[in-house]
Amino acid sequence: MTGGREVFARDGYARASIDAIATASATSTRTIYKHFADKYALFATVIVDSATHVAEAEIALIERHLPAAANAEEAEAALLAFATDWLDDTGDWLSGLAHSAAHRALIGQVRAEAAHLDAEVIARWWQAGPARVRAELAAVLRRWDGAGLLRVPDADRAAAQFARLVSATPGPPASAVAPDERAAWIADGVTVFVRGHRV
Repeated sequence: MTGGREVFARDGYARASIDAIATASATSTRTIYKHFADKYALFATVIVDSATHVAEAEIALIERHLPAAANAEEAEAALLAFATDWLDDTGDWLSGLAHSAAHRALIGQVRAEAAHLDAEVIARWWQAGPARVRAELAAVLRRWDGAGLLRVPDADRAAAQFARLVSATPGPPASAVAPDERAAWIADGVTVFVRGHRV
């Protein structure tokens, strides 16, 4: 998987070759074709596998940062700590994911190639990764709504909105943002979210 992930992340689906993937994987093209019908099947497997591993790390981050909160202020502080770690490309939570940079590049390729990919492959990637993380975050927000900490009538929608608010940046996607400015944007996103859901 590692060789395929690296080559697809670097070259994209269209330009990646089975020969390059075999070289990066220290195996033969014959071995790859023994396990996968074609390049498309390999790509589908790679993106689902990568999304699964990253989702597990992100869910662990949610569990660490978003336990039970006693009041709205604690909930806001927990959301800020979670978002700050979640969006930190150098954070400790990534230490067990040697392929995190390749995964981010791979996701960029998935988005760029989405129009040319089978809807089933996109759905499998979504369910293996982003949907699981969003569902876990929604479960926390649902509990906080039940405890009267925040007013969250639609936790699934709120989880999606939270992710967008804290990941907003002042410039084009993937543009460099100074750490202090990034922290300010994350904090503003959390503040807007909590204000919108305050009881």
